[in-house]
Parts: sequence; structure tokens; C-alpha cells
Amino acid sequence: MGGVAENLQEIRAAIARHKRWDLLFALLGLASLMIGVLTFTALFGQMVIAGADRLSPDFFLNFPSRRPEQAGILSAWVGSALVMAVTALVAVPVGVASGVYLEEYAPKNLLTDIIEINVTNLAGVPSIIYGLLALGIFVYQFGLGQSILTAGLTLALLILPVVIVATREAIRAIPVSIREGAYACGATRWQVVRDHTLPYSSAGILTGVIIGMARAIGETAPIITIGALTFIAFLPPAPFAGEPPAGLFDWLASPFTVLPIQMFNWTSRPEEAFHQNAAAAGLVLVLMTVAMNGLAIWLRYRLRQSIKW
Repeated sequence: MGGVAENLQEIRAAIARHKRWDLLFALLGLASLMIGVLTFTALFGQMVIAGADRLSPDFFLNFPSRRPEQAGILSAWVGSALVMAVTALVAVPVGVASGVYLEEYAPKNLLTDIIEINVTNLAGVPSIIYGLLALGIFVYQFGLGQSILTAGLTLALLILPVVIVATREAIRAIPVSIREGAYACGATRWQVVRDHTLPYSSAGILTGVIIGMARAIGETAPIITIGALTFIAFLPPAPFAGEPPAGLFDWLASPFTVLPIQMFNWTSRPEEAFHQNAAAAGLVLVLMTVAMNGLAIWLRYRLRQSIKW
């Protein structure tokens, strides 16, 4: 009996010790979370205080100017929107198709394992590397120049691993019984992918796509590397506008700027008024990013509500 009592005491002591460690870890995690939240809140609050007064219709409709009170972000937000459109049109189909192939069609062999490892590693490569790659391939090798098309392709390469990984994880979350039931009814592999796999995994795929786009919209290093302009006072040509009329895709070859580049230009100037403009542009960029992440959460919730296993 004495040995049993001693064992019980040791077990209770071990449980109490582990509970103390659990509490310590919880407090450490809470402190780390609060440091991040408070830091972001302080920076965002300072940005609001410095730039909120500059937010007006003129700020969105004016081109950059040497006079800070007349400067706006028209060319920057239009350039960001066009670059994001090209990025989405390239990265989403290629990324989703690659993820579906690797998860549903690719044989499990050494080559597939190497591809999977490289895709995972590419998600952690610094963005400046993608800029250097795009400078050598798209700008010089393919002759696309410092254009919206080059920027869109560069950012598409940047978020492509994120889209592929998100697609594969969303597909893996589908119960195996769904596929087996479809195959038992005589469906082909493509019919299973088209009618079951993609619809049921669409919530996770869209979430990954939007999070990747939210990352791309704030990237500066690869855009600077390929030669984005820091000051631009015109918009890309609208299709069928002007004399002679512009072509349907002429805007793809146009020079451009984006919001992070415009902010970089303003913060490099000594005048305080330009720093206020940069804060206002940063506030717009943060709100756009938050809106995109909020859209991802809402889409995921709505799509998951509509799925009936």
C-alpha cells in the first residue's frame, strides 16, 4: 500500500507541474499576442492620426504632384488594381490546376516528392528573389519591359506557391468517402474533380487565393526591381480610347506605379506634408488588405454553409 500511495503522490505532483507549465505557456502566448496587437494598434493609430485628414475624393482622383496639398494616388491605386487583375488571372488558374494535378493525378514517386518540396520551399523565398528572376526573364529575355504585364507575372510567381499549397490542403480536407461514392456510381476521375472535389474545396481555395493576393498587393521589393516608376502622372490607355484608338490589351504594356511605390516616393522626401500623404496612402493600403482578408473569411463561411456532406 505504501508503494501505491507514493506512486499516486508522484502522479499528482507531475500533473500539478504540468499544469503550471501549461499556465506559463498560456501566459507567454497571451503576452506575445498582446505585444503584436498593441504594436499594430499603435502603428495603425499613428497612421490614422497622420493621414486621415488627407482622405478626400481629390486624394483619390488627383495625380501625384510636387505640391503635397494637391498630390493624390490616382495613378497608384489604378496601377495596383490593374496589376492585381493580371496577377489573379495568371496565378489562380495555374495554381489551382497545379494543386489539383499534384493531389489527384500525379503519381507518388521521387519526382513528385521533389516538386512538392520545392513548391513548399518557394513559399518562403524572399520576394526580392522573384523580382530579380522577373528582371532577367520577363524584362530582358522576353522583352516585356517595365510594364503592368511584367509586374502582374512577377507577383503571380510570388503567390503561386501559396495558391498551390492552399488548393492541396483544401482538397485533402474532403472526406475520402465522397470520392469513393462517386467512383462507385461510375464517375470518371475528371467528373469527380469537377462535380465534387472542386466545389467542396472551393472555400479553402478562395481563402488561400485572397490571402495570397493580400500579400501581393503590399509587395514593394519585386516591383522596384523590375523598374516601377516612382512618379507617374498619367493612366494606362483605356481600350479603344484616344487618337488613334488604343487596342484592347495596350494597357498591359504601359508603365505603371502602385501604392507601395508611391508611399516610398513620399516618405523619401523631407517635407512633412508628403509624409502625411504617405500615411494616408498607407491607410488606404491597410484597409484594402483588411477588406480582402475579411472577404476571405466571409466567403469561407458562406461556402462552408452551403456544403452538404
